[in-house]
Amino acid sequence: MSKVIRIGTRDSELALWQAKTVQNALEKTGHETELVPVKSTGDLNLDQPLYEMGITGIFTKTLDVAMIKGEVDIAVHSMKDVPTALPKGIVEAAVMKRASNKDILIHKGIDFLESDSGTIATGSLRRKAQWLNRYPKHKVVDLRGNVNTRLQKLEDNDWNGAIFAAAGLERIEIKPENFLDLNWMIPAPAQGAMLIVAMEKDEYCRTALSALNHEESQICVHIEREFLKVLEGGCTAPIGGLARVVHNHIHFHGALFSLDGQEKIEVEKSLPLEEIENMGRDCALEILENGGKELMKKIKSVLNN
Repeated sequence: MSKVIRIGTRDSELALWQAKTVQNALEKTGHETELVPVKSTGDLNLDQPLYEMGITGIFTKTLDVAMIKGEVDIAVHSMKDVPTALPKGIVEAAVMKRASNKDILIHKGIDFLESDSGTIATGSLRRKAQWLNRYPKHKVVDLRGNVNTRLQKLEDNDWNGAIFAAAGLERIEIKPENFLDLNWMIPAPAQGAMLIVAMEKDEYCRTALSALNHEESQICVHIEREFLKVLEGGCTAPIGGLARVVHNHIHFHGALFSLDGQEKIEVEKSLPLEEIENMGRDCALEILENGGKELMKKIKSVLNN
């Protein structure tokens, strides 16, 4: 049996780039495909910070519904946007080879980094908390929209800079020259990775997609997402986590921050590849036992009011 695989995607430039990458990979393995762009609630409401909408997976929900209704067969996501618990009936089918996991600052000159005054834009609680942890006297303003919209907003406002994921700008080739690598910032779990999901009962699509899976990327992002899941982060807590393969070991660095960036609880661990089962969970439990449980309660209390 063969069929045309309908690929669901958000209709932003970056999302379409990701979907076309998957489309090309599937067609190279002999499958017929069709792109089906869908608008998400996260794209339509650009005035309200994501965490205030109270929805985890706001960028994936519309595509989940389209899959469950049978309007599309598979969906392509930036993996960091995907909730750690997938809807019933939907499963991970492949993790593509990971691109850069770095956060970068697009700036209008970096002299302000030496001063107590500066204004940075980001829609991410994680980036905001880490920036304030390092630059407590700076101001952080909310920034929403797709990457093109955010770059334009940076140009139109008198902010000193805005924080972006390097992978997104590199994929659609709009990374400007005036950027600074934020090597000290711990990325979001699964940042830089692309996830393809399918219906659990759809063996044809799951088999087709298994050929696209990149094992090393999959191992690392699963550790990061397990860490996030146990900390109960979703999209609503300042949590960073990065797993890397180094000489047959997995090195993991994760942290939980208070919303104002003043508190930071972190963990670093390195284990041989054959001993990494539950690594993400164990690192998360270590943070929870070292004050993370109380900090998560505080974060939830502020965000739920």
